[in-house]
Amino acid sequence: MVIALSPGQTMSLTGRGGRPTRVRMGLGWSSRRRFGLGPGRVDLDASALLYSAGGSLVDQVWFGQLASKDGSVRHTGDNTTGRGQGDLESIRVDLSALPAEVTTLVFTVNSYTGQKFSRIDDASCRLVDETYGEEELGSFNLNASGQHTALIMAKLSRAEQGWTMTAIGSTAGGQTYQNLLTVVADHL
Repeated sequence: MVIALSPGQTMSLTGRGGRPTRVRMGLGWSSRRRFGLGPGRVDLDASALLYSAGGSLVDQVWFGQLASKDGSVRHTGDNTTGRGQGDLESIRVDLSALPAEVTTLVFTVNSYTGQKFSRIDDASCRLVDETYGEEELGSFNLNASGQHTALIMAKLSRAEQGWTMTAIGSTAGGQTYQNLLTVVADHL
């Protein structure tokens, strides 16, 4: 059963097959039609930021670096048009291969071309268990229409009993993950 998360809500990562070791964070969106000109091109970019327990940025995965240094986190590629169905950008995480120092992964989305989220109709992220098939574990509606150009989507946190996902949904400004680091720090 898929859990539809609200900002601040946390869920344990457990699927039908048990605790997943490989997950995928998928990001989907569509652009608003403006003044009869058809859909506008909005280039949203998903990023994963890997943090230590002390809050230090250990590594990052984004369109400029498609894999973490150790290969445990991989971006499937940059969709620059917003065209397509389903997950337009995805980040795959092998939880069992993450370095022990990584305790938190924060997923962000930003408008690389600087368009405001008011131009986005449907935006969502979802976490899929790839260990035991393609079971969707949780989803989070990102329809936070407004004058911001970025969102802190969600985070995965390592705990003794396993991994959890927390929906964040905090708005921010910036065209790449580097512009979001101060805001992300508030959610570690």
